[in-house]
Amino acid sequence: MNNDGFSAEDDEALRHFMPSSFGKQDTGVNVEAQIERCRRRTGADDAKKKQDAKPKDDSESEEDSDDDDEDDEDEFPTSHELVIKTHDRAVTTIALDPSGTRMVTGSNDCLLKLHDLSAMTLTTIRAFKTVDPFVTKPSQNAESHSIYQVQFSAYSGSQFLCITATSQARIFSRDGDLISEFKKGDMYLRDKHNTSGHTSEITSSAWHPTDRDLFVTAGTDSTVRIWDVNKRMKQRDVIVHKSRAAGSAGMTRMTAIEWGSAAEGNGGMIVAAALDGSLVMWGGDGPYHRPTGEIRDAHAKDTWTGGLDISSDGRLIITRGGDDTIKLWDTRKFKTPVNTTAHPSTSSQYPTSNIRFSPNATSIVTGSETGDLHILNPGSLRPELVTPVTPGSPLITVNWHPKLNQIFTGSANGQTTVLFNPKLSANGALTVVSKAPKKRHLDDDPNFTTDMDPLGMAGDAVDTGGRPGPQAGSFASRHPTVGLTASGRSRDPRRPHKPDATPFANSTPDERHIRESIPLSSMRDEDPREALLKYAAKEGEKKLFTGVWEKNQPKAIFKDYDSDEEAEEREAKRTKR
Repeated sequence: MNNDGFSAEDDEALRHFMPSSFGKQDTGVNVEAQIERCRRRTGADDAKKKQDAKPKDDSESEEDSDDDDEDDEDEFPTSHELVIKTHDRAVTTIALDPSGTRMVTGSNDCLLKLHDLSAMTLTTIRAFKTVDPFVTKPSQNAESHSIYQVQFSAYSGSQFLCITATSQARIFSRDGDLISEFKKGDMYLRDKHNTSGHTSEITSSAWHPTDRDLFVTAGTDSTVRIWDVNKRMKQRDVIVHKSRAAGSAGMTRMTAIEWGSAAEGNGGMIVAAALDGSLVMWGGDGPYHRPTGEIRDAHAKDTWTGGLDISSDGRLIITRGGDDTIKLWDTRKFKTPVNTTAHPSTSSQYPTSNIRFSPNATSIVTGSETGDLHILNPGSLRPELVTPVTPGSPLITVNWHPKLNQIFTGSANGQTTVLFNPKLSANGALTVVSKAPKKRHLDDDPNFTTDMDPLGMAGDAVDTGGRPGPQAGSFASRHPTVGLTASGRSRDPRRPHKPDATPFANSTPDERHIRESIPLSSMRDEDPREALLKYAAKEGEKKLFTGVWEKNQPKAIFKDYDSDEEAEEREAKRTKR
């Protein structure tokens, strides 16, 4: 303590409070320090510290052990983590576009969260948009269902496929706008081949490995349907799986499906799992009336096989069943499993629990009910690494992005975790932690923000169907009478009047519906005379349709009048009539 009564701690606090220099300061960020703060602290790290604290006699063995530890750490991208908490309930699916900049997560809270990894910082980790798949119009009150699966095509990042607990698949743009809603089938038709869509909820889907316009869906109506993104009113092909289980009447629920590249051939192969325990494989190009391979007892009957994946070379298939087993199959000997291992299942509570091959098919990654991430060896199915991600909360979904080389996991506590390694990974979470933190502002909190357009009217924000939440609807949906006259017209003279919605207008089909659902509907706008004259033969050509009458066509004989006056008089009488 000095003579003025201040201690050294007070001097240090004053030094931090008062600036040491004036003028423009260097605002550079210490990237290494920020990345180090994201390093994961696990029980293995503590054990390693205790082991390092023990004295060692041989210095050479110490150096060898350090090298081995570094090799093990750099083998998988799990040394660091980034936590994203944007959902209130369990995260059931995670999808990323091919570039790895756009991430979409689905949850049991019936909402989609869109994240831009290239624009995030450590202080602005949030979703830039929330989408309710069932609310397509402002102030619409629609029912909500859990989100089962979200998938980007491997060749297109402009749109993603969304599968919910309904019988209709939906395609959204990368910005969360609804593009297509595919047709629902007629549930009263017994023959599933004659329906134009699924008659009960869809459980799983998969994109074609090379064609960006095709995808396949599997439903609880015992069918697998192949769709074209440009034709939403009817599927392209229907595959009806006939179950051989006793008491099922030939019907069962399809629980998982995957469309992968075949070892031989360009069409790939479609592999699906069913609730009766069977595993079925079809050729990607058809024919689909008979499967190319079928295993009746792949897993236990009446257990939900939610995890299914095909290796990148098309030779191996991995399944995670509800009978607490993981099995590896060879497509060239599709009869018995190559390997089987015990693994506790979470599919009874979370049907979307999945299992995935690594991008180079040298590892298998899946979660567990204890919240651990398991990385298995495909040859023996033995764990090469078991690391805790959300201890005490089941790990539901996993996704290993090939370009980023990062593992994305979703847990039952609503947390999305990104595992990465600065030496092996690129972009993604590494870009987030390498940016300077953004200063907090009042506008960063969506509770205190109102989106306004230049005309002063409330903009259209996300509508969650009236459910509470910080983003449960825009200002216009919460205050529908603000900015309107007593008759309901807008006070802004530059905004056109919206016509009243009458029951007749709601029931009248629009032009797009007629064009897609009614065959040859384009002929309504065609001139019939022009349509017939386009088949008329030109001079010197042979008549295609009327050439048969050229020889025996009778000649017209008309009455001859004596004078022109008589003809004019007859014509005048005809006009009076």
